Amino acid sequence: MSESKYYTKEGLDKLRQELNHLTTIERPSISRQIAEARDKGDLSENAEYDAAKNAQGMLEMKIARLQDEISNARIIDESKMDLKKVLILSTVKLSNLKNDTLVTYTLVPESEANLKLGKISVSSPIAKGLLGKIVGDKVEIEVPAGKLNFEIIEISR
Repeated sequence: MSESKYYTKEGLDKLRQELNHLTTIERPSISRQIAEARDKGDLSENAEYDAAKNAQGMLEMKIARLQDEISNARIIDESKMDLKKVLILSTVKLSNLKNDTLVTYTLVPESEANLKLGKISVSSPIAKGLLGKIVGDKVEIEVPAGKLNFEIIEISR
């Protein structure tokens, strides 16, 4: 059994959709492949059968992992969050003090991070450096490329 992980409602819905796709589309497809390969005769020398059985095993492991993840998932209750501090699900507008550019990040659970969409994991160095801070705070954050200096301009949900 795995530990509880936190998700947004949308993130958990996405996991459920993936599980549904695997169980209703992928699983029957692999079963058909196994049946077709079985119909071709001698299973001891049938590479198609072996490949289909391996694919089935991998699929079943993925389904089991998703079921476990969903059963242990916790949805973040945004209504109980302090809007004055940077927390998970906060959207934070930052000013880079070195080059005076503005960047905006939304802090999300690790499984929902997507830098192209401006969503960074709460376990990333930048997010860790921002957690608990308020508008006007200046933060120095250690990242692999060196130190970044930001000022928090705005926090929203």
